[in-house]
This record gives sequence, C-alpha cells and structure tokens, in this order.
Amino acid sequence: MAFQPIVNVSQRQIIYYEALVRGPNGEPALSVLDQVTDALMYRFDQACRIKAIELASELGMRERLSINFLPNAVYEPQACIQATLETAHRVGWPTERLNFEIIETERVKDRIHMRTIIESYREMGLTTSLDDFGNGYANLDLLTDLRPDTLKIDRDLVMECDSDKRRQAILRSLVALAETLGTKLIAEGVETREESRCLLTLGIPMQQGYYFSHPNLEALAEIDDAKYD
Repeated sequence: MAFQPIVNVSQRQIIYYEALVRGPNGEPALSVLDQVTDALMYRFDQACRIKAIELASELGMRERLSINFLPNAVYEPQACIQATLETAHRVGWPTERLNFEIIETERVKDRIHMRTIIESYREMGLTTSLDDFGNGYANLDLLTDLRPDTLKIDRDLVMECDSDKRRQAILRSLVALAETLGTKLIAEGVETREESRCLLTLGIPMQQGYYFSHPNLEALAEIDDAKYD
C-alpha cells in the first residue's frame, strides 16, 4: 500500500491518508486491478482493507484512514465488513477513523445495493466518499440515490481552475450543492499552488494531489508548511 495525504488548507494540517494499492515493485493500482478477476474480487477487496489498516497502525498514523473499495465486491454489507472490524479491533484502530471510498462507479448498476452499503456503514459509525465526482458516470444522478459523507471532485474539474472561469462556476455550484445536501467536498488532483489557492477561495479547503505530496509507498508523507501559504 501507498499512502497519500488529504489536507485541510485552512487548518494547515493533514486530516486523512488515502490508502492506495500498489504492486510488489511499486506498480500503480491500475496494473494490479487489471489482474483481478470477478472470481477474486471479494478476496482482493478484503485483503486490501486488512493490509491498509494493519500498515496504517504499524506506521503510527493518527489521522483518518480512507480505503478504496470495489462496490461490486460487497455482497452483503454486514457480513463483508466483519473482517475489517476484526482487524481494526486487533490492531487497536478506532472504527470512527475509517472512511471508505467508492470507486469503479461506472460499474455500479444496482443503486439500491450501493445505497444499502452506504447506509449500513453509516449505522456502524463508518463514513463513505464518492470518488472521481464529475467524471464519467460519477455525476449528479448518483446523488438521487446515494448519500455519501464526502464527494471527491475529479481532477478534470480542478485542473487550471485558477484561470478557467467555467470551472470556477461549476465548482461554486458544487459548493452550494454540497452545503444543501450536508456533504463535504474534497478536491482531487491539485497540482499547483494556484489551483490550491483558487479552491480555497471558492470554499473548498480539503484538498489532495501532487502539489502536497505523491503517494508514499508504505510510508506517511509530511507536508512542507509552505504549501499552505
């Protein structure tokens, strides 16, 4: 696993670390996921959760841990979460510091099943995020059925937002929408200081991207304080 920080620029601190799967030699997630068959999906999803929690504990992480999960690998929320909760209990990881990011949203055909997962996790004190919001199928229509705690704004809406008036208009609308729905926003793919400053001005202080830190393989990044200025 690699860990990438998610920061709150206003608070000048790391608030989450996202756990990202990597190959044995540091290969990116896509190269690993391409090898996972449907038959192995459930076991792979479970193994990633367990590895992420164990490693976060070993590294002394004190921030919230955000774990990607494949929605189609969850056949029954209460049963599928048991190994995760048992691992958290074994290593002393507080369950309230666990967040689950829904990925592969273009493959989610059963919205009712996904809503059941999110609601079940919320009842257990876990939070959820919808990844890549604003890209492909991860769009507004999902919010008619799903009620995630956090929306992660895709890089396509973030890039060059400091000089793109249309992107700024869309981001302002998302800020207003999130406030109405009681959902928080995280901007993904922040790569420049100008983008970060623009997002903060627009009301999106929670940010993630290479500007702050690349994912660190089995290590936790520290943010240069100047990045918040």
